[in-house]
Amino acid sequence: MRELTVNEIAQLEERGCWAEDWSDILVDESFVPSQMANVQLYGHVEVGSLSGSVEVEEGFRRRCCVRNATLRNVVIGDDCLIENARGYISNQQIGDRCYIANVGVITCQEGSTFGSGNTIAVLNEGGDGNVVLFEGLTAQLAWLMVNFPEAKQLARETVSDWGSIGSGCRIVGVKEMTGVKIGEGCEVQGSSRLSNCTVMSSDDAGTLIGADVIIENSIVAAGASVTDGAKVDNCFVGESVHIGKGFSAEASLFFANSYMDNGEACAAFCGPFATSHHKSTLLIGGAFSFYNAGSGTNQSNHAYKMGPIHWGTLDRGSKTASGSHILWPAHVGSFSMVMGKVQTHPQVQKLPFSYVIAEGRDTWLVPGINIRTVGTWRDVNKWPKRDVRPLSARNDLINFAFPNPYIIQSVLEGKEILTNLQKKYPEDTEVYEYHGCKIKQLSLIKGIQYYDMIIKLFLHHCFQKNTSETDETNGGRWVDMMGLLAPKSELDSVVRDIKSGAISSADELKDVLQQIHQNYKQHEQAYANFVMQNCGGNMFIDRDHWMREAEEAYARWLKMVKDDAEKEHQMGDVEDEQLRDFLTTIK
Repeated sequence: MRELTVNEIAQLEERGCWAEDWSDILVDESFVPSQMANVQLYGHVEVGSLSGSVEVEEGFRRRCCVRNATLRNVVIGDDCLIENARGYISNQQIGDRCYIANVGVITCQEGSTFGSGNTIAVLNEGGDGNVVLFEGLTAQLAWLMVNFPEAKQLARETVSDWGSIGSGCRIVGVKEMTGVKIGEGCEVQGSSRLSNCTVMSSDDAGTLIGADVIIENSIVAAGASVTDGAKVDNCFVGESVHIGKGFSAEASLFFANSYMDNGEACAAFCGPFATSHHKSTLLIGGAFSFYNAGSGTNQSNHAYKMGPIHWGTLDRGSKTASGSHILWPAHVGSFSMVMGKVQTHPQVQKLPFSYVIAEGRDTWLVPGINIRTVGTWRDVNKWPKRDVRPLSARNDLINFAFPNPYIIQSVLEGKEILTNLQKKYPEDTEVYEYHGCKIKQLSLIKGIQYYDMIIKLFLHHCFQKNTSETDETNGGRWVDMMGLLAPKSELDSVVRDIKSGAISSADELKDVLQQIHQNYKQHEQAYANFVMQNCGGNMFIDRDHWMREAEEAYARWLKMVKDDAEKEHQMGDVEDEQLRDFLTTIK
């Protein structure tokens, strides 16, 4: 870099340029005055090489220059095109090959944190902040912060007096950017305001911030998109998450591949593949993963007594039907469907694959029935195909295994609950009561049968190759850490190491959790060995018997799914060819 010559300064002034102090302006050796016009320069400004061209849109390149702009304390990389900055650009480090045009104010204040270190309250909206936002946040670390406050110490705050725009960025038509850090290859087009936030990128994916968007006090991860008038405040928008069509989010978390349009979220913890498409849909004070919200879905976290402190969980794979409403607190088991206005605060996490149906002030439970639906089959097969995260940005750990030990431990407990209810009540009982729900006798009997089948499906899943990776038997508890499935004993070890300082950074935690994730098959096999013995068998003596039963259960399940598909076909909306194509995938 060099200072300008007297002759160059004169030429620049003829081209409408002005500097507070020309001696504080540095340019590349190749600089010529024709590359700058109508530019006001304040403070220290450095301008890289402008001898090349930059792609302003696909297939259209323009010569680099700086024109019609006001710059104050700005460092510009090589081969940039900056034009029509109607307000000013201040305290910015701009990378190579950037296109910045038709912008208002881009500035940064002293001591900006870019959204890092910002503590928000998820689930319990009225409680103290329990999750710290920063660039290294993952679904698993957020889950640990919510459940073990000590994990918050792993967050790291970023502080700088300068904002940054990474190489290869396109910043077009933005009205205001204040205290913002933009990763390489990102696009910010037509946005209204970005304030105190970070927009991340990865080696193979940028991030898109679109028209009329407002983002404040938030972190947006690589591969994400926030578009079409969405408003995001105090949130973490994770890897390849989409938020658009006017969606409004406050104090919420959205992790890998979640998709949010039209509705709103407040104090929501949305794990991987949480989906909400519809207007008038509110996710509030809830934990959701592999979830689909029906139109008009909402929850209530306010009892009008002690504030909006109530919260609940819909375990992985759950859905809410159109117009459903849940009064928190409540906890619904995996792969369940909630319908109607549920007012009884059901705690039915140990009865997965259920229909939870509100009828007046009553809540009816149909345990296990959702295992037989074509929707469940489609869900467990579609999620792995819909993981669109860039390969270089897959920090959220997602286990798609189905069925898995976390689900099966609930199935085992659910079968025992239903069996004990059957024993507790007289034989002619028509309706059973369980944790705010009513269960009809026939539903209870079939629920036991469904759960028995699911247990055998798990054995089929684990032993279908007729080989065992381990002879170990371990029936300990399992946890679902927003996508990561792990034995609770492994979680306990992680928490001890965080508390003792043996794990002192997010990167160290990532490595430990990655190892647990990689060891899943071995832990799963040990749990399957336990299940086989716990169900009355012995893997060394009657393994063949159990495998035959598992094969038969799997065949029954496939028939149930096919029958459900046929049933939908009979409604007349599914073409014959579409049905045939779908049935060929069920095997």
